[in-house]
Amino acid sequence: MAQLFPASANTLARVFILGGTLLLCLFCCGVAALSRSPWATWQYVVRDQPVPFSHQHHVSGLGLDCRFCHTSVESSAFAGVPSTKVCMTCHSQIWTNAQMLQPVRDSWRNGAPIEWNRVHNLAGYVYFDHSIHVQKGVGCSTCHGRIQDMPLTYQATTLQMQWCLDCHRNPEKYLRPRDQVFNMNWEPPADQLARGTELAELYHVLPKQQMQNCSTCHR
Repeated sequence: MAQLFPASANTLARVFILGGTLLLCLFCCGVAALSRSPWATWQYVVRDQPVPFSHQHHVSGLGLDCRFCHTSVESSAFAGVPSTKVCMTCHSQIWTNAQMLQPVRDSWRNGAPIEWNRVHNLAGYVYFDHSIHVQKGVGCSTCHGRIQDMPLTYQATTLQMQWCLDCHRNPEKYLRPRDQVFNMNWEPPADQLARGTELAELYHVLPKQQMQNCSTCHR
């Protein structure tokens, strides 16, 4: 019987099969890497704002407590965005002619709120409650990073589910005393795991299995 294909066709077939498989693997790895990159997560990306507010200046420089601006963080799911009135508490007396603060003065004059661009923007199907995390001993810097060092605010973490689950699976790694929640310079002690375990029991943190239940965050 006549041979339809030369012997080299076997080699070519193997090259195409192996090459195709390799390209498919590289494509999947590329998509996975892209989904975790700042392009997709917005991690480390500074959002444009109507006023270039500096946490570095207000927190590290002036020593303002988080709760001065984020007034509902201890009692509500939302930390709260400061009203123009809060800004004008100081800026009716200082920097009164600064051009960068013109949107604040305009807002105060016409009563229209400043339209800030949200930095930490969870998907609509994710439920997050600031107050419960504060009450359980999760510090601001755990999620927001060293925001006191940011001239312009950016998202310090990925906010992806894997990142959230790491804390829900191992809360003892992150819990701190409640009186240190708003201490932006707090550092975990050498025996953090032991202390965190004690705090989890003291603050009645839910069992790990329950915290990993889908309905905890998706309601």
